Amino acid sequence: MGQVLLLLVVALTVAAVVFGVTVLVTGRDPGLVPVEPDGRAVPLPASRPLRESDVGDVRFDTATRGYRMAQVDQALRRTAYDIGYKSELIGVLEAEVTALREGRAADADELRRTREQAAAAAEAADATPVGDPGEAASADADGRSTVSGDADEPATVGAGVDEPAPVGPVDEPAPVPARAADADAPETAPAGAGELADPAGGRGQTVRPEPA
Repeated sequence: MGQVLLLLVVALTVAAVVFGVTVLVTGRDPGLVPVEPDGRAVPLPASRPLRESDVGDVRFDTATRGYRMAQVDQALRRTAYDIGYKSELIGVLEAEVTALREGRAADADELRRTREQAAAAAEAADATPVGDPGEAASADADGRSTVSGDADEPATVGAGVDEPAPVGPVDEPAPVPARAADADAPETAPAGAGELADPAGGRGQTVRPEPA
């Protein structure tokens, strides 16, 4: 019995050696893979929709008891958000197809515009770099200069419009007290004074009542 066990152990050892030599000769052994050091976690992207490769490339830092819980929780929340977004997008597409099949073109166009606006907003968020205060300051300066340049133009136009304002005074009937003075003038003035006409005022001759 002991010899049988000894022969079995020798056979297994020879088989293992032959297998290892065969694997090394054929080159099917990739060798040792370098281990990623701690502190180089690969989180999920937050600026675009997730892909299958993003979930496959995610890495977490190791702690005393497995991975760091904060990183795992953040990855799960990000994945849940992306799954919800895709579910809503699928619902919008299904509603759009249903509206087209039922002949509701207006509803289908409204759903299509909503979907395109959401996609455009996502593309703009991907194309815009995050945290570049220089470009934001230059954009604000350009916006202020453009607004100030446009705001100055109506001032000159308004000045041109206000030019016709100094027209002659309209209140010509102001010398009304002079007419009252003329009415009292015949009692004290000599005869014939009332027959004079005032060409400037445009008033006619003063008519006197005949004596009884």
